[in-house]
Amino acid sequence: MMTVKILDVKELTKRFDTKIVLDNISFDVGKGVLFGLLGPNGAGKTTMIRIILDILRADHGDIDIFGRKFDDALKARIGYLPEERGLYQKITVFECLKYFAELKEVKKSDDKIDFWLHKVKLYDYKRKKIEELSKGMQQKVQLVAAFIHNPELLILDEPFSGLDPLNTKLIKDILVDLKREGKTIILSTHQMDQVERMCDRILMINQGKRVLYGTLAEIKSNYKESVVVEYEGKLKRVEGVRKVNDYGKYAELSLEEDTDPQEILKRLVEVVGVLRFELKAPSLNEIFIDVVENA
Repeated sequence: MMTVKILDVKELTKRFDTKIVLDNISFDVGKGVLFGLLGPNGAGKTTMIRIILDILRADHGDIDIFGRKFDDALKARIGYLPEERGLYQKITVFECLKYFAELKEVKKSDDKIDFWLHKVKLYDYKRKKIEELSKGMQQKVQLVAAFIHNPELLILDEPFSGLDPLNTKLIKDILVDLKREGKTIILSTHQMDQVERMCDRILMINQGKRVLYGTLAEIKSNYKESVVVEYEGKLKRVEGVRKVNDYGKYAELSLEEDTDPQEILKRLVEVVGVLRFELKAPSLNEIFIDVVENA
């Protein structure tokens, strides 16, 4: 069955003066997909989002959203959480969300505001001024503003910023529920663990270039497993090991290309008492660091 493309980006290029911020980047996002947009600071993620939303213009490339070029009519189908927060500090939570709801022409907005405030556990703060809220609470209000008009496509730039672990889980669960409802979500974040748990597909850009793209399984298949060993004695470097992270009683060994883990086990038992030996797939965080450090 062919996947419906909600977003289709082709050969996107953007320069600021002589600096190339986005260099010929192509990707697509299917309907009902939770899509991770990754990259270190300054990689070009926010610039890309602004171009997709027609806030900035690309120097080259084509973008289709819902099968057509961006226009004002599409705004009602998209929810956007910008990296820079934009809440009015001197008004109440309810007044703030009412304003955003009216901008999006939301019907029965009072009921929807109450629904979402209950959902993010902020209903008791409905009459509080924005400036009285913590950073994490303000972040949740900003997220509600992005959700309030029931958009088909959500583009969220650092949605977990300022949230403690409980509220991070709360927002993650909400996003997973929205995906189950058929919403398409583009998630730009530095929290690799959340991306690894939630996202169906990812795109990573570094220095303006596409460096990783596909499902997590596809990406991990290009990276060699490491070895975790629990041991007694003094661990020595063994042939075939590229890097050792030694934590005292256990170590993680990164293997050189074409090295057989069973050969590493044979060499290890010659130098230490091996209590546990297992293969470990690289985490997305480890892949992220490897890509950036070796660029």
